[in-house]
Amino acid sequence: MKIVLAYSGGLDTSVLLSWIKEHYEAEMIAFCANIGQEEELKGLEQKAKRTGASKVYIADLQAEFARDFIFPLIQASAVYESQYFLGTSIARPLIAKGMIDVARKEKADALAHGATGKGNDQVRFELTAAALAPELEVIAPWRDARFRDEFPGRAEMIAYCDEKRIPVQASAKKPYSMDRNLLHISFEAGILEDPWLDAFAPKNKDMFKLSVAPEDAPDKPEYVTLEFKKGNCIAVNGRALYPLGVMRALNRLGGKHGVGRVDMVEKPLRGHEIPRRL
Repeated sequence: MKIVLAYSGGLDTSVLLSWIKEHYEAEMIAFCANIGQEEELKGLEQKAKRTGASKVYIADLQAEFARDFIFPLIQASAVYESQYFLGTSIARPLIAKGMIDVARKEKADALAHGATGKGNDQVRFELTAAALAPELEVIAPWRDARFRDEFPGRAEMIAYCDEKRIPVQASAKKPYSMDRNLLHISFEAGILEDPWLDAFAPKNKDMFKLSVAPEDAPDKPEYVTLEFKKGNCIAVNGRALYPLGVMRALNRLGGKHGVGRVDMVEKPLRGHEIPRRL
């Protein structure tokens, strides 16, 4: 059996790669979509191969992500329940599409992902797979009782990595999880599930990577000119740019001035609400 796994190199997907390979007696192909994670991609191929992957695909999908996903999202003013920004969710169908392309190229039998069994991401991945490749099986270990029984918490996953000599850097007391792409970076879980925590307090400023705190932003305003054609931004401050370049330029300008920070609560499929910082 040959399986394509959505792989990030973190604790969860590292454990999944090894566990699925062992329990399904499968050849594992690791797939990572480069959608703007920057430094998180360093050393990913070597890590996946040391964990047991026969092949590793790192597909640069940034231009497609900006053009076909981010720009239409902005044009539609798509915000879930009037407050929830879709920076993470908008990327999932593209990642799934990339996995399917690799699965067909490699003549794989199945796709695998590490989305939780009660969360939103499993729906995003699997609806895309059902629409584009209904012939492929989808393996979701977090819905498998064997996997949940073996790994009731992070401590067990870390111990498993130590036993299997899987190269991950993780702590049982990791304060939060992070998801980054070209459109945004979000943080959730861990200490952030305390609604009384002030994530924007100076002591927590190291959490933010793309924007400075408002108090650290320049005191003088900076004026930005955007040029549009047929509803799409085609230039920033007189410089013609494709969608990817537009996103990079605006990310730098906005981050420099502390623009774009949000503290909110999301409502996933599992029913309870989770504080989320973007």
